[in-house]
Amino acid sequence: MAALIEVEGLVVRYGEDADARRAVDDVSFSVQPGETFGLVGESGSGKSTILRAIAGLAPISAGTVHLGGVPLGTTRDAAFCRRCQMVFQDPYGSLHPRQTIWSQLMEPARIHRLADGEARATRALEAVGLGAVHRWRYPHQLSGGQRQRVAIARALMLDPEILLLDEPTSALDVSVQAEILNLLSDLRDRRGLTFLLVSHDLGVIAHMCARSAVMAGGVLVEEIATDDLAAGIARHPYTAKLLQASDAYGEDRPG
Repeated sequence: MAALIEVEGLVVRYGEDADARRAVDDVSFSVQPGETFGLVGESGSGKSTILRAIAGLAPISAGTVHLGGVPLGTTRDAAFCRRCQMVFQDPYGSLHPRQTIWSQLMEPARIHRLADGEARATRALEAVGLGAVHRWRYPHQLSGGQRQRVAIARALMLDPEILLLDEPTSALDVSVQAEILNLLSDLRDRRGLTFLLVSHDLGVIAHMCARSAVMAGGVLVEEIATDDLAAGIARHPYTAKLLQASDAYGEDRPG
């Protein structure tokens, strides 16, 4: 099966000349249709920068990104947005504090001139487990878990194939994290979605992914199957240290 996402030799560099720093350094991986592929590593390892580069929010200095075999250009057009959406780490920061939930769901419909925007917004709320009563509320009137559900609903408005998930549960209480992960798993299965999931939490990776790439210092040091993570099998010393240092991995992983 042909890969849906192909990243080849990706470099993201900030600064110029002697001040230049490679946030992502020659990273390559592929993601199959319907797969949840994980990017795991400590803060500053470059994993979120990869998502931002794919989404057009970070500059690609070298390398290519293909979606469905088609290379992405320097800008992201409306067709890309209909295929690929991003869910950010902080659901409060990603939602406009002075707009109602309904207004924020309808924004993609207005931008893309969708005639069935209201019907899509209603379906999106239902898909994430929120009723019509929430549509006229503001973000500060919702819990953290409800705000993240709204962010996911907004990402679903254009019926994308791909969701880029940047630490989607790390800003939430532990009691809510499993609910959001289970919601994402259900949406993936029902809608045939493909996920590229960033997390520093091996428990989240184990719950969601069959394969993952381990990032360190902007470099992809190892691709590893979740079964190998569970068995403590790591080829690279950094991955072994990550396993040893992870408090979240093991019996306390989200279920």
